[in-house]
Order: sequence, then structure tokens, then C-alpha cells
Amino acid sequence: HSNQLRQARAMGDYLIVGVHTDEEIAKHKGPPVFTQEERYKMVQAIKWVDEIAPGAPYVTTLETLDKYNCDFCVHGDDITLTIDGKDTYEEVKTAGRYRECKRTQGVSTTDLVGRMLLMTKAHHSNIDEDLDYRKHTDNFGKGPKGHSPWTGVSQFLQTSQKIIQFASGKEPQPGDTIIYVAGAFDLFHTGHVDFLEKVHQLAEKPYIIAGLHFDQEVNRYKGKNYPIMNIHERTLSVLACRYVSEVVIGAPYAVTADLLDHFRVALVCHGMTEVVPDKDGSDPYEEPKRRGIFQLVDSGSNLTTDLIVQRIIKNRLAF
Repeated sequence: HSNQLRQARAMGDYLIVGVHTDEEIAKHKGPPVFTQEERYKMVQAIKWVDEIAPGAPYVTTLETLDKYNCDFCVHGDDITLTIDGKDTYEEVKTAGRYRECKRTQGVSTTDLVGRMLLMTKAHHSNIDEDLDYRKHTDNFGKGPKGHSPWTGVSQFLQTSQKIIQFASGKEPQPGDTIIYVAGAFDLFHTGHVDFLEKVHQLAEKPYIIAGLHFDQEVNRYKGKNYPIMNIHERTLSVLACRYVSEVVIGAPYAVTADLLDHFRVALVCHGMTEVVPDKDGSDPYEEPKRRGIFQLVDSGSNLTTDLIVQRIIKNRLAF
């Protein structure tokens, strides 16, 4: 989704994103995983979004475009249909106010749901349970309502270009407070956004560096088949957030003196979730605590990756 918003923003000067209500989604696609309030918050947190249009109709009309003073609308190159099988963009296409952007290969909601339900680790980087996994997940995009030929499953391939497109490219400026946060940031969600927003408020000029742990490390402390998203996917999700300035890809689990000195970190923050000890039983935040720069931050949100997975499994059973 972030990649689509990035491409859309590049086509114009001001991006307004229409977000559907729960009711509209339930009618056309089945129950949404996130509530409309959560979805409004998430979309607003994407750095390419200038404004959101809450409660946007499922079928995009010229009336909607005019209401928000939009010259044109943008959608991915997959077709979306209403329950009666009509193209939801027919009217704006006919009027010549439609543009298309490329879908991100290898990442779809359907694929992520497949990974959650299968409980295998084949989607982690450097692991080879692949064939079996591909065979199973291909069926997920073709459920009873699987109209779309696009929601089959493929592998997401990371390129340096993709990272550059997502990165802000901003160096810390004199007077910036460099704040370090670390974690899995798996299935990047509103709990993460609330946390990062709170951290962002801790300084006048915050420069937030997010350290992302490699898949094997996350699996060590989260167990099961976590992370659901591999390191490449998690990197782009976090980079798309407007509160994050930089990402360390494959950060060490223990926040070391080297890391703190290298990035000139002034503050290290962690949310209210449990901190699992390092492999040797030590506290990964020992060094920042010793320096007196460690701070717990309450995001005020109780949403976790686990809860999302539970919601999705519950939805799946409801189908």
C-alpha cells in the first residue's frame, strides 16, 4: 500500500487518500482486519500522504474528485470490482481522470494472511521451506470471493532502488535529538504508529532511527512463525512512516556502546511490551540504561502483532 501511495504522490503535488468505512468494505470484500479509525490513523502516518478523506465511497465518482478538488485519481494496475462485477473506476476512466501505478510484486494482503495461517517459516529470508509454502499459499488468493487474478502469491524481491525510493535521505542536522528504537515492527500497525508518534513528541527536533532485527533474531524471541513479514518487507513498512528518519537493517539485539556512539544517540526508547533477555541472559538495554538515556514510552495503544493475527484468523473462520 505504501508503495502505491509513494507512486501516486510522485504523479502530482498533493495526495488525498480516500479510506473506506468498515461497512463499505464488509459489503464489497468481507470484514476488514483493522477498524476504520485504525485505518485512518495508519494512512495518515504514511509520509507521502497530505490528507485523508474518511468514509470515501467504494466506487470512485467524479463527484468525489470534484468535492476534494482533485485533478485525477490513481489506482494500482489490478482491477477492482463491485459486488455486481462492475469496474469501480469506470466513470473516472471514461472522463480521462484516472492514472495507474504498478502493484508491488510479491506483497499482498492475501499473501500475508496465507503466511499467518500456515505457520511455516518459509517467508523468512535465508530459509528454504519454499516449494511447499508456495503451493499452499497460492490457494489463499483464490477463495470463494477470489475474483482478482493478482492476489496469487509471489516472492517480494528487495532492490537497493526500492530502499532508496522509500528512504528520506535526510542526514541528522545540528540541533537534532537522535532517538533510537529497536524491534521487529512486524505487520506495521497503529500500535507502532502510536508509539513512534509519542517518541517523536519527546524532542523539539527528533531524528528517529529504527533498528530492525533480522528474521532469525525475531523468531528467537517471538517464536512460532514470527516474523510474518521478512526483514525486507519490514524495512520498507517502517521507512514509509513519517516519524522515522532512518532504519538500521539487521540491528544487533543488544543496544551496544558502538551503536550508540556511531549514531550519536541521545535517547533510547522502548514500548510497554516485554523485553526478552539476550541469548546469554543479559538485558539488551543494559548499556543505554548505564548511560541514563533509556526511556519507556507508553503508546496508549494495546494493539500488538499477535492481536492482529488473532483477528485475521477469526475473520477467516467467519468466512
